Amino acid sequence: MKAIRVTAPGGAEVLRLEDVPTPAPQEGEALVRIEAAGVNFIDVYYRTGQYKAAFPLTLGMEGAGTVEAVGPGVEGVRRGDRVGSVNFAGSYAEYATAKADRLVPVPEGVSTRQAAAALLQGMTAHYLTRSTYPLRAGDTCLVHAAAGGVGLLLCQIARKAGARVIGTAGGPEKTALGRSAGAHETIDYRKDSFVDEVRRITEGRGVQVVYDSVGKDTFSGSLDCLAVRGTLALFGQSSGKVDPVDPQVLNQKGSLYLTRPTLAHYVARREELLERSGDIIGWISKGELEVRIFREVPLAEAAEAHRLLEGRKTSGKLLLIP
Repeated sequence: MKAIRVTAPGGAEVLRLEDVPTPAPQEGEALVRIEAAGVNFIDVYYRTGQYKAAFPLTLGMEGAGTVEAVGPGVEGVRRGDRVGSVNFAGSYAEYATAKADRLVPVPEGVSTRQAAAALLQGMTAHYLTRSTYPLRAGDTCLVHAAAGGVGLLLCQIARKAGARVIGTAGGPEKTALGRSAGAHETIDYRKDSFVDEVRRITEGRGVQVVYDSVGKDTFSGSLDCLAVRGTLALFGQSSGKVDPVDPQVLNQKGSLYLTRPTLAHYVARREELLERSGDIIGWISKGELEVRIFREVPLAEAAEAHRLLEGRKTSGKLLLIP
């Protein structure tokens, strides 16, 4: 089968299309024919070595497709089932394996491309708004990168919870996308100080929570946007790692809360995985959640997909199509 392989950490140029053996499902696993794979910043972190991994490796955790075979001891998953997962062992490929209990069903009415585009980022938006800081009616939140894959879903789900949503994005086209996804106010960070604008919009009170996937470039300003006892949920670092923080700063700025959550800890139990994925897939099926697919890129052009993502040239989800 064809797969994107990385033999050593590096730039997008290290992504190579190679012929590799089709994996065989082991105990408790299923083999899935990948119909679409999601491209995410976590893939970049593994490619560059920011997150540790054993090389050579096949990138990709997120994808959706059809079960081709199951290994011993698998129950509840059969050949021919349409499934998705955020725990594939290399979804940048024509076939990939995953633990059967990490697969979620993709019902009729939702395409495997929609599922591949929505699962990781949708469940991320779900845990952020439902668990990390459970939004309530009357809360105000700040969503950085509001025109990105997670950001567009965050804006929709936050508004669904009854919160007032402020989004940041770069340029008029992206701020318009944030508004179309449900942001009540948007800030063009290329033109205006997002800290000053948040303070103006909230009449100096600040926001209850900032959902920050950008990291280094926004971290300090995000703290300055928070109300007393507000929460900064730092769930990504697209601009780089945040410098070490003196906890006393959190006191000085209003007894703030700082958390660095990750999806794995919010879907560790299968019941929680099914609850979050079920909500996301269900909302898509009912037309209550729109998934914006920015571009579908052939598997062989994975390097270009990474360049687009790292260059902040996307607005929505990037998919690789084997």
